[in-house]
Amino acid sequence: MITRQKVIFMGTPEFAVPSLKALYNSGYEVALVVTQPDRPRGRGQKVHFSPIKEAALELGYDILQPLSVRTPEFYKRAAALSSDIFVVVAFGHILPKTVLSIPQKGAINLHASLLPKYRGPAPIQRAIINMDKETGVTAMLMNEGLDTGDILLSTKTKISSKETSSSLHDRLSRIAGDLLIMTLSGIGTNSIKPVPQDNSLATYAPMLKKKDGLIDWSKPAEEIEAFIRGMTPWPGAFTFVGSRRLKLFASDVVYIDSKEDPGTVTGEARDKLWIATGKYLLSIKEIQEESGKRLSIKDYLRGSIISTGIILG
Repeated sequence: MITRQKVIFMGTPEFAVPSLKALYNSGYEVALVVTQPDRPRGRGQKVHFSPIKEAALELGYDILQPLSVRTPEFYKRAAALSSDIFVVVAFGHILPKTVLSIPQKGAINLHASLLPKYRGPAPIQRAIINMDKETGVTAMLMNEGLDTGDILLSTKTKISSKETSSSLHDRLSRIAGDLLIMTLSGIGTNSIKPVPQDNSLATYAPMLKKKDGLIDWSKPAEEIEAFIRGMTPWPGAFTFVGSRRLKLFASDVVYIDSKEDPGTVTGEARDKLWIATGKYLLSIKEIQEESGKRLSIKDYLRGSIISTGIILG
């Protein structure tokens, strides 16, 4: 017999929304939704709700938005609900031992990699940038470390040859929702045995910054093509033509050797932009000026000239 646990859910971004909705659709009691405080964003600095807050309001859940989860006030509020389990999905805070001790059956975290690979905040991007053939989602029992807890269940999925971080993010978020319900069901029937992670196999996927999107043209075209997909949509892969910053999106590898220096614009077709790399050429399919629109390369080259022989950097 499956026991429906009483849950406190903690999450913030869009990635966590399918998991919260999966709890709702599966009939779990969500006693509280905890998410980050509302923050101003954009040029106008208008205050926006987190995607999880918007979903929780739609579903009718109580919401708490603490500045910190390390205060006595947060501990008292969470402990008073006598929850069976915490579900944590991309929350943005590391939970202290005192908070982790509150739920009777522990705290579950869903992480978008096959742990212990890619611990940390940017596992989706790293899997694409490193040209991995597969990735997945791991449900783990949380401890005080960063993605170091015992593994409960995991689900694998293949990474397609044209997958971007955006498309993989969306797929993994849906997989996470399904995996969460399987994990809670297994905990309810006592059919899951936690397995410690092999720390010797652990790798780390650090937070990406805007500057990390700069393209290194000395690398092979295949690696750069994967880098561009991995950096889409954030932080975005970019290069420079003089002082002009260009963001690059879709690209294809052209298996032609070039004697030009890496970063050199080559080829003569007016509707193509081919760039020499450390090995082979890279054909850019979509491009965006710093303050312009995202355009196909054909449309972009109608209004902008990037002459053959120019070196990007």
